[in-house]
Amino acid sequence: MSVMTSSAGGGTEAPAKKRRITLPVVLLAIAGVFVLLSALRIITGVDELSSSGTLRATLVAAVPIGLAGLGGLWSERAGVVNIGLEGMMILGTFGAGYFGYFYGPWQGVLGAILLGAIGGLLHAVATVLFGVDHIVSGVAVNIIGLGAVQFLAALTFSGVPGGGATQSPGIDDLPAITIAAISDPLGDLEGKNWFVVSDVAALLRALVTDLSVLTLIALSLFVFTYWVLWRTSFGLRLRSCGESPAAAESLGINVIRYKLVAVIASGAFAGLAGGFLAMVASSSFRDGQTGGRGYIGLAAMIFGNWRPGGLLAGAGLFGYTDTLRLRGGGETIHGLLLLVAVLLVLVAIWQLRRGHRIAATVSGVLGVLIGVWFFLSESVPDDLTGMTPYVTTLLVLALASQRLRMPAADGKPYRKGSAG
Repeated sequence: MSVMTSSAGGGTEAPAKKRRITLPVVLLAIAGVFVLLSALRIITGVDELSSSGTLRATLVAAVPIGLAGLGGLWSERAGVVNIGLEGMMILGTFGAGYFGYFYGPWQGVLGAILLGAIGGLLHAVATVLFGVDHIVSGVAVNIIGLGAVQFLAALTFSGVPGGGATQSPGIDDLPAITIAAISDPLGDLEGKNWFVVSDVAALLRALVTDLSVLTLIALSLFVFTYWVLWRTSFGLRLRSCGESPAAAESLGINVIRYKLVAVIASGAFAGLAGGFLAMVASSSFRDGQTGGRGYIGLAAMIFGNWRPGGLLAGAGLFGYTDTLRLRGGGETIHGLLLLVAVLLVLVAIWQLRRGHRIAATVSGVLGVLIGVWFFLSESVPDDLTGMTPYVTTLLVLALASQRLRMPAADGKPYRKGSAG
């Protein structure tokens, strides 16, 4: 018997109850990923797929993407689209380079946050106060950030020993944590190449070996964001501005203030992402250092359905593919093709069970073609490996698009007093 609700105006079918992703489900998914990676490592013989070095480098690659995505999440949860994350990251790289070199590494972190927040303020003033189209303003911030940093870098670092018009001198390292009493035994266990066990040991070793304090701070910001936006009255008010600003205003919420705060915070997160690139992923500011990670961070945020947990998973995925490209080249990416083929076939089966025949057909055909590519080749050409993170971005967004729900008022113009 189907469940129906009726009223005087007629009967309507009750909406399906949305399934919540619980902690046991998350842990089961993580365990499944490790089983697949371990099986793939054994089948292909490519140890770099799950080595501690790869996982440590993945963390370094994923953090700036995740921080940029956090910036987008804060902004878009308040209803302001922010594609200016790339420009704010660029400002952050220069802030880290300038303040880090002349004043010290922790001052570099603060400088990156400050310059990113200035970029966020520019975007907030344009979109929230003057009503400029969000996309136009974001593009303008990206162009302004790039041009301003090139000018300031040439002005500041030219003639400085070790510096130049396109880079800063070396920056002192931030503190890093290594727990040798745990790292060394885990290294021995990783070297045995046991199924799953060695892969888990590699992950734990990556977390206790040469781990930057800034990485720990960045990861804690995901927890902080979840707590603030979903567990406090401030977060509820901020999110209401992204869902229905007119209704929020009718309840006495200062929508303009919350949007301004959210977009400035967005810039601060993006600036910290740029600072991480200059101070942890590298040891100096360099022109072109962001490499489009602001856009990938925005894609990770969308993949994560505008929530911190999903964003972190998306950043990890994009960071992992980028790391494999850099560490192993064509042979390592070739080993990953088999995993992609299997996952696409599983997605096709899942889509077919949900009645989405077109999506199932596309996923199945892609899975079969990638599987054939894997078995008929021994390596991926180097010219194609550089595309891996960006192809992953498009593929994941295409497969995840059916379950996404952006904030209802995201990107829509708002004027104070519209509630009346």
